[in-house]
Amino acid sequence: MTAGSIGAGAAAGAAAGAGAVPVVPLGFEAVGLRHGDRWTLSDITWTVAPGERWVVLGPNGSGKTTLVRLAGGWLHPTTGTVTVLGKRIGRTDIRTLRTRIAFASASMSPTLRPSLTAAEVVVTARHAALETWWHQYTSDDHARAATLLERVGCGALGAREFGTLSEGERQRVLLARSLMPDPELILLDEPTAALDLAGREALVTQLTDLAGDPAVPPIVFITHHVEEIPPGFTHALVLKAGRVLASGPIPEVLTAEVLGTAYDLAVRLERQNGRYWAWAADR
Repeated sequence: MTAGSIGAGAAAGAAAGAGAVPVVPLGFEAVGLRHGDRWTLSDITWTVAPGERWVVLGPNGSGKTTLVRLAGGWLHPTTGTVTVLGKRIGRTDIRTLRTRIAFASASMSPTLRPSLTAAEVVVTARHAALETWWHQYTSDDHARAATLLERVGCGALGAREFGTLSEGERQRVLLARSLMPDPELILLDEPTAALDLAGREALVTQLTDLAGDPAVPPIVFITHHVEEIPPGFTHALVLKAGRVLASGPIPEVLTAEVLGTAYDLAVRLERQNGRYWAWAADR
């Protein structure tokens, strides 16, 4: 697959805006979200610039999934502003905006009909749908789906029913699906959840490949575990209790001190061959 076949839309947008100020792919300005009397997120200011690959870390309940749902337009902020691809959430047609955003999550698998083939699962993303009967698909659409499956190492699975695939295979198919609409922003909400070691490592390998491709748009990857951070990711956002604990380039943010504060635990942290590993310091 050529680089242009993944990021043609984003590249075209950049070319069209040559000489203009680049559109910021994702921006949060003093964002807060309240459910009842509880603030799930508070005072989040955060910017994802073109070409950046972000990992979002934090303990359970820190607000990671809420953050990505705001970024994808599934939630609206209680306070502050969320701007996605130059559009302010709450003041734009969210259905149109979502066709420009890639989204993959471990929670998506149960929402898809198990009898869909892997290729059909991928092609449905052309129109941000979950079923094939709502839209017409061209031969070019089907060819692109096949190419994307090849890219994530699932080329032989195109005709297999989604429900018969292993959890790791499903997550790689969903990763291919996220690239189908030629997105301008990729949001990945814990896609490695529930994967065994082999499935996790296969997915991390595919994300490393995407991170190193300059034609791939900005990526935001939500995870609990530093060992899942793919080499090539550039920035980290660490949340605690719905607030930003640290944000910036990974070498500056990903420290034992920051992780220890986030998880209320003395932590040891090492980096080997581009991968990070963390464990309790008293073990």
